Amino acid sequence: MSDKRVSIGPKRNPQSEAAILDAATELLAEAGIAGLSMEAVARKARAGKATLYRWWPSRGALLLAVYQRQKRADPHADTGTLEGDVTAFLRTLLAHWSRPEGQVFRHILAAAQGDADVAEALATYRAARAGALRPMFERAAARGELAPGAPLAEMTSALIALAWYCLLTDDLDTDPGRLARVLVGGWTVPGTG
Repeated sequence: MSDKRVSIGPKRNPQSEAAILDAATELLAEAGIAGLSMEAVARKARAGKATLYRWWPSRGALLLAVYQRQKRADPHADTGTLEGDVTAFLRTLLAHWSRPEGQVFRHILAAAQGDADVAEALATYRAARAGALRPMFERAAARGELAPGAPLAEMTSALIALAWYCLLTDDLDTDPGRLARVLVGGWTVPGTG
């Protein structure tokens, strides 16, 4: 009798998915990103490699799935001001990255520098995060809080870059409000925020 988990067809089996992500998390803790391979995860989770590749087409995609699983839901607050929204976002994110499980993303950023699969998965993730953050800036523009022509896409990218910089330089205890003022200060209409 095989110890492999039973497939339920093209839909994800929640128990198999949990076992695979648990196995990947354990391997990351034991051996770091360098020790994480699809083969090792499949073996540890008692799952088929084909299942892993069907659900996560690359090691980078699996790494990001592990990270997203550890991350708490982060609905972006609508505080009524862009500075308040950015501050709330950064406060939540930097607090998450300050915990041990939050450090997975630092390893993902580092691995992306030399691993094409991880870099591709990270680019996809970054685009999705930018899409999720953009409404924060669109709300501010709709409220008349931003100067006409404010570059919303670039402001969104700058917020992501600022957060990643804090993680990579281990400056996670910086004041999120100060960072928010730096980011939005040049585009905010005086007297609106």
